[in-house]
Amino acid sequence: MKSKWKNDEFYGQILKLLLPIVFQNLLSAAVSSADVVMLNYVGQSSISAVSLASQYASVLFMVYYGLGTGATILCAQYFGKKDMRAIEIVEGIALRFSMLISVVFAGFAMFAPDVMMKLFTNDTELIALGSSYLRFVSISYLCWGITEVYLAVLRSIGRVVISTALNTLAFTLNVFLNAVFIFGLFDAPKLGAAGVALATSLSRVIELIACFIVSAMSKDIKLKLSTLFLKNRVLFSDFVRLSLPALGNDIAWGVAFSMYSVIIGHLGSDAVAANSFVVVARNFGTVLCFGLASAGGILLGKVIGENRLEDARTDARKLMKLTILSGAVGGLLILAATPLILKYAVLTDTAMHYLKYMLLINTYYVMGAAVNTTLIAGVFRAGGDSRFGFVCDVIDMWVYAVPLGFLSAFVFKLPVMWVYFLLCTDEFVKWPWVIRHYRSGKWLHNITRDYC
Repeated sequence: MKSKWKNDEFYGQILKLLLPIVFQNLLSAAVSSADVVMLNYVGQSSISAVSLASQYASVLFMVYYGLGTGATILCAQYFGKKDMRAIEIVEGIALRFSMLISVVFAGFAMFAPDVMMKLFTNDTELIALGSSYLRFVSISYLCWGITEVYLAVLRSIGRVVISTALNTLAFTLNVFLNAVFIFGLFDAPKLGAAGVALATSLSRVIELIACFIVSAMSKDIKLKLSTLFLKNRVLFSDFVRLSLPALGNDIAWGVAFSMYSVIIGHLGSDAVAANSFVVVARNFGTVLCFGLASAGGILLGKVIGENRLEDARTDARKLMKLTILSGAVGGLLILAATPLILKYAVLTDTAMHYLKYMLLINTYYVMGAAVNTTLIAGVFRAGGDSRFGFVCDVIDMWVYAVPLGFLSAFVFKLPVMWVYFLLCTDEFVKWPWVIRHYRSGKWLHNITRDYC
């Protein structure tokens, strides 16, 4: 078996893509972990406020991820076709959408942060702390929209090492600046929760500058504002057709997940604080799973663009085997980390009780997320099928999970842990439909064409 894996071209190619992406995801999880660990010494209210305010960044990430996915679907397949001009046009189209959305989010965060916080909590202390955070972090939204699209395009053509290096720069700076502004090191102002936001904005600005420097040195794809004005009706139509369902899928999923925070946020600061630690643990547990989804999607897209459809079908089966393994590993990691987290978390007794059982629930929740993410965001989208995931997640999250959460919390007034358990059934409810669609092969399409 070992020799078979070693000599299989698919496993070799996916390993080259996977390692930088996993390293990048680990760094991202490390930043979130550093935020929580450092704020742990500031106070439970700061942890809760940043956790709630960060939900907007989570939604925005889903927007960028959806746009990046739309770009990746097209770019990966056109890269297989060796059409770099089409890739440049697609990049410009994605940038137009991302910059528009960034301006809207940044405007609200700067001028109406209290309104944004009131959607999550009615606690006046959390609203004040969260509003300060949002004002400082608003600048990062403007930079983030540009860098995420550019890095998604780089990954789609196999330049994952460059993408990872740029993210490494941003994440490393973020952690260092977090410490500086949270604790007031080197005579800097001691800003607490707002320091996390300022560190994020400064690191995003520097990351964007680094992207322009790398672009100037690149022979492949440039980050040029002139691409915003490149027009092509055929590619724009394809991007909208493929990207909007992916974008709608990710927004529907991201906003629904934020509704989970709304529900938990109204159950008390103990539940919010416990969930803040759980999110960090889950991020580490899903690093490998989500890395496989990204790497698999890029590799399958290239194979499909070369019109090797049977090879793509075979590679998808291999990817699913790896996904099951990664889900099991992720669950075991959370289980192994549970005693350590419980030892060092500085929370109330009630919050510690919640934290213990939330972590246990996530040991198996990772498997559900792993399978669905690989199939919906990786395999299906690589084959040009972004609509199925959109329909599936809208029904699952907005017809089932979110209403169930609100009913259990505010109508039936179930205990906090029962509400959390019910919310965490969302991934498994959609398994039958997702797996059946995968087996049908209806997701597999070569979407490249002569666009001129």
